[in-house]
Amino acid sequence: MAAIAVAGFTSCKKENDNPYNANVKGELSVEFDNIAGSSDLQLNTGNYVNSSGESLSITKLKYYVSNFVLTNTDGTVYTIPQDSSYFLIEEGNEAAELAALHVPEGEYKTLQFIVGVDSLRSTMDVSNRTGVLDPAAAAADMYWDLNSGYIFFKMEGTSAASATGDFMYHIGGFGGYSSPTINNIQPISFDLSQRGMPQVKAGKETNIHVMVDALKLFNGISIAAHPTVMFDPFSTTVADNFGAMFVHDHTEN
Repeated sequence: MAAIAVAGFTSCKKENDNPYNANVKGELSVEFDNIAGSSDLQLNTGNYVNSSGESLSITKLKYYVSNFVLTNTDGTVYTIPQDSSYFLIEEGNEAAELAALHVPEGEYKTLQFIVGVDSLRSTMDVSNRTGVLDPAAAAADMYWDLNSGYIFFKMEGTSAASATGDFMYHIGGFGGYSSPTINNIQPISFDLSQRGMPQVKAGKETNIHVMVDALKLFNGISIAAHPTVMFDPFSTTVADNFGAMFVHDHTEN
């Protein structure tokens, strides 16, 4: 009988070893820290050199991140509800530097999201596009009235390499249906096990710190040759560089 009692106790202890309750949610933030090479990005005052050897200064940087999905170490996949999955990151605005997520308690090994706004939300009635997606408010300068679509990524600045002294990259386009158009939605995926997996528990703050290197937008791109890129075929070349810009730096538990 003694042996049976010990075995029963051991079994119960193993069942309680899991410190997480998947039925309870905790706070997980994804912080987007914009940099330029090895330096913190400084709007207006920072002077940088891109991969083409062109000097530049960045005056504006804004972009959408959305459709967050996390995978737990036990293989469970959690998708952030659509209405809570859109964030507009803006350099120079401390209130717009992170995505605040509410997720079930647990330890997460991967994070996925997109740079942009998906086609479903982009084509919804404007009454369903509120908060950072409201074209009449927060999204006023991130929306093309002419093209009826969101600007996913906006960078503006100055450079002597440009004939006008300025450069402007406004990248958008979610693809079409019967008549396909430019699709610049870019997926980003992180293996969080490499630099720290978030351990989400109710009552505590957990942060995934992401570095976003603005200079990598110019990989293989010359400001002299392309000082202005908007809704045109070359925009896909710019959007293809988004993936190299975003890097998981560390996690704070």
